[in-house]
Amino acid sequence: METTNHTAVLEFLLLGLTEDPALQPLIFSLFLSVYLVTILGNLLIILAVSSDSRLHTPMYSFLCSLSFNDICLSTSTVPKMLVNLQTQDQSITYTGCLCQMFFVLVFAYLENFLLAVMAYDRYVAVCHPLRYTVIMLPHFWVLLVLVSVSISTVDALLHTLMVLRLSFCTDLGIPHFFCELAQVIRLACSDTSADNVLIYVATCIFGGVPLSGIIFSYVHIVSSVLRMPSSEGKHKAFSTCGSHLSVVALFYGTGAGLYMSSAFTDSPRKTAVASVMYTVVPQMLNPFIYSLRNRDLKEALRSLMGRKMVYSRI
Repeated sequence: METTNHTAVLEFLLLGLTEDPALQPLIFSLFLSVYLVTILGNLLIILAVSSDSRLHTPMYSFLCSLSFNDICLSTSTVPKMLVNLQTQDQSITYTGCLCQMFFVLVFAYLENFLLAVMAYDRYVAVCHPLRYTVIMLPHFWVLLVLVSVSISTVDALLHTLMVLRLSFCTDLGIPHFFCELAQVIRLACSDTSADNVLIYVATCIFGGVPLSGIIFSYVHIVSSVLRMPSSEGKHKAFSTCGSHLSVVALFYGTGAGLYMSSAFTDSPRKTAVASVMYTVVPQMLNPFIYSLRNRDLKEALRSLMGRKMVYSRI
């Protein structure tokens, strides 16, 4: 097969979820609605927490970081897909593809780390409540977020630099709605063994370690809750962790579904559909999970909407 050096590659083609023209308007409407709901829901969470001084705590600060990250992750994939559907142009420049791949990796890994940090916060709150204010000092939880951002950025940059060294075949069609790392590597004609090893190692370390931390935290949380003498205390403890645990289950459940889809099916289209469940759906549902299960957040949202209504009448 004829190959070209990667410096000569001008653009890739994002083939999307389907080639059926009749379905593309439906997909456009669906993804536009999902994207708008994602942006609005997460912005409301950020505004509600920022406007209510009672919520200026580590737990809600982490929630704001998660909401901002969800906005960024959705924005790194969905708008380009919508533009391609609207213009009937599947192309994305070589530089644009690498940039999109970089940002998707950054925000996907950061979501993973933020969920682990939030699990640690709940672990301290439930298992060491008297020491919570001493441990979760502002500079400490800011440091946790900054370390998470730094690790995610370095890892994504390393993957992107590894792709830069590859040469690509003349077939540059990506059977996906965004430049997903594994799909881009499959198009390469040069040796990709180092890239595949890096993906495996990074997934085990930067995916496995945070997941292990989450499991460790919740094993101790459940153990502490079961030892509580009052049912009211148990209910309060579970209610503070229920929303986060639901988000964790959604994120890692869809991630496991994506892994199984890519491992047990040869259809890139099915893998692309599974990626939607991982990179789009959790980011849309997270604000609803937190707002519906958290009384303080619901009160803050009602207060925020009430002030907006008053301002609109003035």
